[in-house]
Amino acid sequence: MRSFLAVADALSFVRASQVLHLSQPALTTQIQQLEEELGVPLFFRNKRRVELTDAGRLFVGEATEVLDRTAKAVERVRRASRGEIGLLRIGFVSSAALGIIPSLASTFRRKYPHVQLELLNLRTTTQLEQLADRTLDVGFVRLPAQQRGLTFAPIHSEPFVVVMSKQHRLASKKTFALKDLAGEKFVLYGRRWAPGFFDQVTRICSDAGFTPDLAQETGEMYTALALVAAGEDVSILPRSVVLSQAHGVVTRPLSKTLGLSEIALVTREEKLSSTIDNFVAMAKRLRY
Repeated sequence: MRSFLAVADALSFVRASQVLHLSQPALTTQIQQLEEELGVPLFFRNKRRVELTDAGRLFVGEATEVLDRTAKAVERVRRASRGEIGLLRIGFVSSAALGIIPSLASTFRRKYPHVQLELLNLRTTTQLEQLADRTLDVGFVRLPAQQRGLTFAPIHSEPFVVVMSKQHRLASKKTFALKDLAGEKFVLYGRRWAPGFFDQVTRICSDAGFTPDLAQETGEMYTALALVAAGEDVSILPRSVVLSQAHGVVTRPLSKTLGLSEIALVTREEKLSSTIDNFVAMAKRLRY
């Protein structure tokens, strides 16, 4: 087709062979083979001139369109191999929605504008299930968490805080110790949705000498925060969750020696696509 278009443009086998850096006999053979395959002559030619037939004039447009589509297809395949186009399905816990996902998604889109991001607010257990069954490409979960076949890369850590309403009897206490919460009713991010995180919080309490009296489990940390603000219960949450919505509550910081709450980037252990590789590399470079 390229040879045909070169002859159609030059209306000369000699000039077309020079443009193509191809011998004139070889070019003539190519055109003859194309005409035989199509079953129609594309050129009128004699010793003095070369002209397109009606079929040849029609074929100019068709051949141009085919080569344009081919070039675009080749470029798209090459860009896909570099991870520059495609679809990326990203899950995240709600507590990552403010400090991590917006800046990361915005930065990634600027660099890879032809990659479509599907952002899904999902609980930790759901993310791990969907990563395992390949309906999710990347996840952001609260640690501790583990699952065979998945890789966990911590990218953010922060201290815990005790949260209580401004009307709580301990809110005005000048000196506060974690053991003061013994006997208080707790609202916690439920074990069924983030078992590792739940166990970490209850372990912090047990190390202080008591077992939290669980009044309510929730599937969202922000729901736990709202319930605390509206009642007499208390909670232990990552600091960033409270900083984003601190209305109606007071906090008491806990020592980092008691442990940190971490968010990890989760992917499958198997070889990733270039698109996932690019996203993971960027996520690890950014600071949150």
